[in-house]
Amino acid sequence: MTTPEIIDDHLNREPLQAQDLALWRDLYALSQHLLISNLAASPAGVGIWQQLHQAYDTARRLGLASNTPENAASTLQNIYFSAVLLGCAQPASLTSCEVNFVAAYLGNFADWIDSTNSIPAKTPATFWIDPACDAAAFACSRKTAPPDTPVLYFSCDRLATLLKTQLASLEAGGAPQQINLPDFAGTPAGHGVLRRLITSWGEPSKRRFPRRRQNYRAVLCSGLDSLWRLFQDGDAAETIETSSWMITNESPDGYTAMHVSGKTGGMSVGDVTAIRTETGDNWQICIIRWALSENQEHLELGLQILATCAVPALLALPAETGGFGRLPVLILPKIQALRSTEMLVVPSGALVKQANKLVLVVEKENIEVREVRSTRLDEQNSQIAVFSIEPDTLPA
Repeated sequence: MTTPEIIDDHLNREPLQAQDLALWRDLYALSQHLLISNLAASPAGVGIWQQLHQAYDTARRLGLASNTPENAASTLQNIYFSAVLLGCAQPASLTSCEVNFVAAYLGNFADWIDSTNSIPAKTPATFWIDPACDAAAFACSRKTAPPDTPVLYFSCDRLATLLKTQLASLEAGGAPQQINLPDFAGTPAGHGVLRRLITSWGEPSKRRFPRRRQNYRAVLCSGLDSLWRLFQDGDAAETIETSSWMITNESPDGYTAMHVSGKTGGMSVGDVTAIRTETGDNWQICIIRWALSENQEHLELGLQILATCAVPALLALPAETGGFGRLPVLILPKIQALRSTEMLVVPSGALVKQANKLVLVVEKENIEVREVRSTRLDEQNSQIAVFSIEPDTLPA
């Protein structure tokens, strides 16, 4: 028998009032498997997504999807779409703390999606699910559902609008508890996750460049402090830990790298790194976009290139932040083909979104003092924040 027939045969042996509980337990167990895989940055077991889809498809056929079984905390539909939406949020690009936050968020708001069997108006926030496919869901903007295949469509338009409203409330100084959000939502990292969820669910983008398979070595240095010392002192910098990696594919804006040797304990998704290939003389500045580990000895990273060089600087902390020292930061030069402004990489939470005049001290051959101001927050996560900056020409 096929899997749906096995499920139906099992349910037919249960009393009618116990069928929704049996399906709820199936969905809950499968969704927890997926959650644990995401927390461990490990691929889900083969067939888990397919089993989840088929269990929910059975619940829909029996008219039980909107049921909340006795002693259960949510409906079958909420359990199912919480797992699907987490899969659509690119969990490999989140830390374990951020994955927990997204899971808690979906526990409260997963029912803000709209699902249908018919082909809806395909907005950027529309996704489709093939119950026979061992994957979460596909964005209509990236891939069209195959013809003559029964698929389930759902839209995240209402959920994306809710996220924008919640983020605006938090940025205006509102408390997370007032809008039924975990405390983490009030942190700079929490704001960054909400922005990424708006993109992942409301405006999923297509890949900009094709990938090419490669097979050559590279050296990686990770962490803002380590990079600052690396660019300040050059290869003569002491106590700088590096690790060896194999580049398995590349595109004009990044790499996929597989770990070969060296310590990786300090690396985290969202952190800034520098990479130097075996054929290159210069260090490129990247951000770790995702991490996957099939086992303890196999780690892969997705790296997005931010710049081909960096200038180490010291940021004079403004008095209103309670700091009176100088903070190591990196200045990334503008790249004519990608962006027309410089960027400033700082530790997460070091600056507010709309920082006023910033004073940067560059200590190389000569001491240079630069006055700049931030024009836009480009990136914010639990590790770093990246601001676009320009020279400050306004009166003091």
